[in-house]
Amino acid sequence: MTYNFDCVVVGCGIAGMTAAIYLKRSNVNVLVLDNDAPGGLLNKISVVENYPGFNRISGPDLAYKIYEQVNELGIEVRYGKVLEVKDHIITTDLEQISADKIILAIGRKARKLENTNNLKNVSYCAVCDANLYKDKIVAIVGYSNSAVEEALYLADICKKVIIISRGEKLKAEEILIDKVNNKNNIEIQFNCVIETLNSENNILTKINTNKGSFSIDGLFIAIGYEPNTEFLKDLKKDNGYIIVDEKMKTNVDYIYACGDIIKKDIYQLTTATGEATIAAINVKKELSVRS
Repeated sequence: MTYNFDCVVVGCGIAGMTAAIYLKRSNVNVLVLDNDAPGGLLNKISVVENYPGFNRISGPDLAYKIYEQVNELGIEVRYGKVLEVKDHIITTDLEQISADKIILAIGRKARKLENTNNLKNVSYCAVCDANLYKDKIVAIVGYSNSAVEEALYLADICKKVIIISRGEKLKAEEILIDKVNNKNNIEIQFNCVIETLNSENNILTKINTNKGSFSIDGLFIAIGYEPNTEFLKDLKKDNGYIIVDEKMKTNVDYIYACGDIIKKDIYQLTTATGEATIAAINVKKELSVRS
């Protein structure tokens, strides 16, 4: 069978772009396929301070720098929503593409908060929407690194930020917690759970919690992520996360996976790039054996 590409990388986040860079430099005919802007969730991270080589860089800027490498290498990037991956064929809403090997690097999507779908002033991205609430009062639900980073970004723009933490403490890096504690316009409500929401004309006006009611102009959600793997029917998964071996290979012989969609202990930018490197090198090895 003649394939359109030696390898198709599904996903243009940091893992997908890393895999593509390694493949292209190894003279593999590679395509990157995604339905969103290059960078994925990187584009929603206000600041990155733990990525080697950069003391401090915004997520979108880091994404762009990696994408520049992709462009300089002449790697083709196409857009389309992947509907199915089966028998070496990737079906999108626009076309069908065949590949000898496939690397899945789709990443994760933000977990939604119940009963907020129709509300206009609810956001899952501070970088995207913070300026809509300049000098206003907002709340953010969550207590992890991502929630704290979002709160710090919001605090530089908004009049006041209320962190709604289900836990009794913030589960974030100490350096981030110290920054939060030094912000006069950040208020933390611990052991706090949203019970009901008040809205008018699909605009959220008040959140009612077990610790009291808070009038706000906007609500940001940072309660974790879940993998985008619903359409992958033939792959072994654990709670939606794809199971891979040490070579990043799935139970389907020609499919590899890396980054935030695989089952693992640590979800970081650096682990995603490492896994992408492993996947790409092993794909190249298999292609070389077959050629």
